[in-house]
Amino acid sequence: MKRLLIIAGLWTIFCSASTFAETTRTDGKAIFDRNCSVCHSITPPPKSAPPMMPLASRYHQKFKTKAEGVNHMAAYLKTPDKNKAVDPQAVERFGLMPALSLPDKELRIVSEWVWDQYNSSFGGCGGPGGQGQGRGWRKGQLNK
Repeated sequence: MKRLLIIAGLWTIFCSASTFAETTRTDGKAIFDRNCSVCHSITPPPKSAPPMMPLASRYHQKFKTKAEGVNHMAAYLKTPDKNKAVDPQAVERFGLMPALSLPDKELRIVSEWVWDQYNSSFGGCGGPGGQGQGRGWRKGQLNK
């Protein structure tokens, strides 16, 4: 009977952990959809702010670990500062984003989701054809 209770307890913990990971990923996308997608697309072309995949690539280039990147991103979303931007050319092109007035937990969850949007086959820190992050995306230069 003890063995059965232990197995049931471990199963519950395992299922909760995997559900939490899935929920965090889903919640990050939901937070993005509610608060960020008005200005940011996930992939190029940009809306009124840089797309997430190229930004995620920039974070992967600048920070060695997910924890470092997510910490920086969450702090930046809370208090944007052009001197702390991972892509100064994006700030030059689009302007400094407004601060997000979200709880710290949500800032962290959406930052983790953005970090996970990195795709190494997407073309480095730009997009297909090397455009992005100052390589052909300046106003009026796309696809020229």
